[in-house]
Amino acid sequence: MTEHYRTVKQQASDELIIQKSRFIGHAAPVETEDQALDFLRSIREKHHNASHNCYAYILGYNQGIIRYSDDGEPSGTAGLPMIDVIRNQGMINCIVVATRYFGGILLGTGGLVRAYTQTCKIALQAAEPVIMCRTCRYVCRLPYSFWDRLNHYLENTNAYLDDVLYTDQISFVLVVKEEEASRVLAAAANVTARTLAFEDPVIAYEPWNITDS
Repeated sequence: MTEHYRTVKQQASDELIIQKSRFIGHAAPVETEDQALDFLRSIREKHHNASHNCYAYILGYNQGIIRYSDDGEPSGTAGLPMIDVIRNQGMINCIVVATRYFGGILLGTGGLVRAYTQTCKIALQAAEPVIMCRTCRYVCRLPYSFWDRLNHYLENTNAYLDDVLYTDQISFVLVVKEEEASRVLAAAANVTARTLAFEDPVIAYEPWNITDS
């Protein structure tokens, strides 16, 4: 299983006007083909009066599922250019639907390719590209006297704290990428004089900013 992959953080959309045609790009993270088709169906229902609702999606760590459609546009002018954008950005497990309201001016083959390429790009940007990393969540406890030391150490790492609770000790969740977990835990134990107590982690894919990868 891969340690990380690129996708989008959330469902979002953006739009532009090209030669009086309105292009709306919608993007969403999806993990299954059913999720992708549900998203496509929701966009088609919302924009049922549109001239076209073209789409493209790639699923699986090895890009095992690749689907796209020109939805009535000339062959190769919409879905395939959108697939190329997703591939060029190294993304998987996401779908883009490009809605077009025809404005009366024909764009030609090259113009359509450029329009759908740009629509796909702005949709992915609006949905916020992220790195999905295998992430460990450790439930921890620490005496108050070592709290500042731990926070000072974590300032120089990508790890962060969640669900902090102040009782007789400080309880919190330490969130760290799996590939960095052993090193971060060992260093955290050192700076807290071995007073840091933690349980076995819950491991799952979680989003990280591109700059944190």
